Amino acid sequence: MKHKLAILSFAIASAASAQNLAIVNGKAIPSSRVAAMESQITASGQPITEQVKKQIREELINREIFAQEAVARGLHTTADFQQQLELARSTVLIRALILDEQAKNPIGDEQAKAEYDRITAEMNQKEYQTAHILVADEAKAKKLIAELEAGADFAKLAEEHSQDPGSGANGGGLGWAGVDAFVPEFTQAMISLEKGATTKEPVKSQFGWHIIRLLDTRQSALPPFADVREQIVKSLRERQFAALQGKLREAARVE
Repeated sequence: MKHKLAILSFAIASAASAQNLAIVNGKAIPSSRVAAMESQITASGQPITEQVKKQIREELINREIFAQEAVARGLHTTADFQQQLELARSTVLIRALILDEQAKNPIGDEQAKAEYDRITAEMNQKEYQTAHILVADEAKAKKLIAELEAGADFAKLAEEHSQDPGSGANGGGLGWAGVDAFVPEFTQAMISLEKGATTKEPVKSQFGWHIIRLLDTRQSALPPFADVREQIVKSLRERQFAALQGKLREAARVE
């Protein structure tokens, strides 16, 4: 009989141990806290390794030790603690509301693709691939233009003379950009050029004198749907919750 009682006691103790991470000064730390912290870490993109599990265990034990000491000092009775506790409570509740709203109104591929198509249809911006040579005075700019018209290599002149260190080292190349990426004087001259053409006169801006070459043009476009799906879903979720916020605020009685 004693043997059976010992086995039963051991089984009960083992079950309790499985439910708890540890017992600190007689107070149990439930294993559910481990699962909650693992969920947070996983959501951040970090894998749960054995090392991470050990860190979680130590973190939760240390938190419990500190919390017990704070209670022993009576800090849980202060007005500041109560205010912070209420703020934390509202934060957790709002997070739960967001997750509940997402679960009840999931955003699927069809809705995300429709939003992608809407954005694509609205995009009609032209992009320009340009290169330039920037110098400090007009006379030097005109001299370089004359050299270009005589057959000089644009990229080489840019590397040798341009005072724009970023593009100069790249043969004057500025990459692809829309008109809003440039100062007005640069933009006006750029959009007047034919593909492959170079400005016949130097273009003055706040930065100096530019010699601009238009390399190519294209219509701007979104990356493939698969590459931006998560961003679109995130945007739709934010819009979804903003609508809920507006609806609740309108129905609320605020005095």
